[in-house]
Amino acid sequence: MSDSYLKKEFKEKDVQRVRNIVNKNYTAKTQSLTGYQKAFKRHTEGDIWEEGGKTWTIKNNVKQNITKLDDAKKAVRIPLACPKCGGSMKHHLAKKMFKIHGFCFDCTVDYEAQLRKAGLYEKYEQNMMKGNANSFVNDLKAYVTNFLEYAPSYVTEQGDVEDWNSNSKAQKDKLLKGLQQYLSIIDKHFTK
Repeated sequence: MSDSYLKKEFKEKDVQRVRNIVNKNYTAKTQSLTGYQKAFKRHTEGDIWEEGGKTWTIKNNVKQNITKLDDAKKAVRIPLACPKCGGSMKHHLAKKMFKIHGFCFDCTVDYEAQLRKAGLYEKYEQNMMKGNANSFVNDLKAYVTNFLEYAPSYVTEQGDVEDWNSNSKAQKDKLLKGLQQYLSIIDKHFTK
């Protein structure tokens, strides 16, 4: 038989690991390292700080990112329970009435009944209709303005650019005049 010699040199960490295994200390370190470690800052409820180019806060013991859309999220969010009566907001009418009034459908019915008793319901109804008409007018103006400014052009298979904008100056003026007449009719009937 030939003598086999171990031709490997053991390092200190290898020897230390074997010592740890023999001593049944399986989780002990075999070497100590040095290096950079980031300083840890502990934040508490309500703190606001910047980290990595983002703004953070802690709400209800949860780290949350503060964005520009937080206000929009709050405006769209519907609670699980009505803020006025504490009832469930699962019904689709409750969700719709919350967006309009800020409380559930049942509370809206009660509110309108109280307005009828006080004789104020007609004024309330007119204000609601004026608000709807104003919103419609604003949407219509935005649509027509967008339509008039849109100038479609397309590239054919041959690479030619075709301009499909058929809205001449006369057509645009005619469309704007018709819009102004329509809006004046709406103003007469709904904004008295």
